[in-house]
Amino acid sequence: MSHSSNPFLNLNYEPAIESLADYHDVVTAAEYPMHRLRWRNDDILPTLGLDSSQVSDDDFIEAFGHFRAVRPFLALRYHGYQFGEYNPQLGDGRGFVYGQVSGVDGEFYDFGTKGSGRTPYSRTADGRLTLKGGVREIIASEALYRMGVKTSRCLSLVETGEDLWRGDEPSPTRSAVMVRFSRSHIRFGTFERLRWIGRADLTRKLLDHVLQVYYPHIWGKENQDDIFYLELVERVATLCAQWMAAGFCHAVLNTDNMSITGESFDYGPFAFIPTYDPRFTAAYFDHAGRYSYANQPAACYWNLEKLQDPLSMVMDKDNMQSSLLKFKDFYRDAYCEIMLKRLGFSSLSEPETEDLIGATLELLSAAQAIGYNQFFVKLRQSFEPNWREDASKIFGSHDWELNDEQIILLEKWRVVYHQLLIRLPIAELENIAQQLQQSNPTIIFLRPKIEELWEKITVDDDWQPLYDAIAQLKT
Repeated sequence: MSHSSNPFLNLNYEPAIESLADYHDVVTAAEYPMHRLRWRNDDILPTLGLDSSQVSDDDFIEAFGHFRAVRPFLALRYHGYQFGEYNPQLGDGRGFVYGQVSGVDGEFYDFGTKGSGRTPYSRTADGRLTLKGGVREIIASEALYRMGVKTSRCLSLVETGEDLWRGDEPSPTRSAVMVRFSRSHIRFGTFERLRWIGRADLTRKLLDHVLQVYYPHIWGKENQDDIFYLELVERVATLCAQWMAAGFCHAVLNTDNMSITGESFDYGPFAFIPTYDPRFTAAYFDHAGRYSYANQPAACYWNLEKLQDPLSMVMDKDNMQSSLLKFKDFYRDAYCEIMLKRLGFSSLSEPETEDLIGATLELLSAAQAIGYNQFFVKLRQSFEPNWREDASKIFGSHDWELNDEQIILLEKWRVVYHQLLIRLPIAELENIAQQLQQSNPTIIFLRPKIEELWEKITVDDDWQPLYDAIAQLKT
């Protein structure tokens, strides 16, 4: 197959990070005994200027299974704080940047691999990805994308026919290689490495690159560095608010998993919370609950604070600290805005917002019989214009098993919601129904659901339930 016939090999790959020395190592991709395309994300192709009907499965496999190279493959160098401990032994251990392209939307994107073989940073690991790990990342990224979270997405998943041995999965388990489509693979830890090796010159060079490529609207301004850090604080605070509203627990918020563009990526032992439980912890190895659901804002704040250390080689630390103090306000504003939308409202006054969100969380915290995302799905499915006329009709036909105290809290929520509906013109009720539909997908990927889909794959090699579940996100 010639390069000219494969649309992926014809894209205009730009040598952005490649043109900068000292941030990466050129690597080769592994060769696999099998190449079976299990996932292709046709929704992404228009962003690349491609028509999905013109892109064959073989095109995906040639580019992202056999890894026909267009540019050198780059394993990025970085360090990171892992569960609070600094680790200089990191870097891309099972992935590389395949290429970087400009989308038709004017944004700049990376194709990054996962499971593509050993690199100088693999240490004792095999450089591979389990098929289940790839399936889970597809689910996380597509579910989050549907819920309006700024996230990377999976472009492709190719099963590769090797047996892998893992401590956290029944082994041997199947192998795969994934390609992630994201804004950038430059991490907080990319900068942290530069401080460790004492290179202010490389820090300046990398920061200039980040500003030019990812923050072009502030490049060249007089105080561009300070504006950049403030905007990063806002982006990370907003991202964290998006996770919290979605009931998403990332599980491993180390600084090497924080993107310099404020985008969510790299989903390992993530989970969507089954019920509103602030102490919920997704990773079995997070014994202290450092990255529990409720701790995510504090973890993001801590990571931004740690980023000041390398940046302070070229920037004013006091200015960064005063910018970081705005995190709480950015977070609260974003969280309230998203939660209101999940509840059907585009905007309310501040007291109304506090009352409604407060009553919602109070109810969901006390009534663990009501699932967190299940509540919003039920709201979407049950909402009727006649709720405005009669408060008793609000969730009138629910099947939740509630005790007396929880029924009182549901009644309190009903009153708050009803009062808000009364204040709206009748014509607005259609907008509430639409808002509920936009903000609350009807499928919820709790762990039992993911395991059910995985069992179909592992027992019957039946992928259709997974494809159907992802398709249901769009409805």
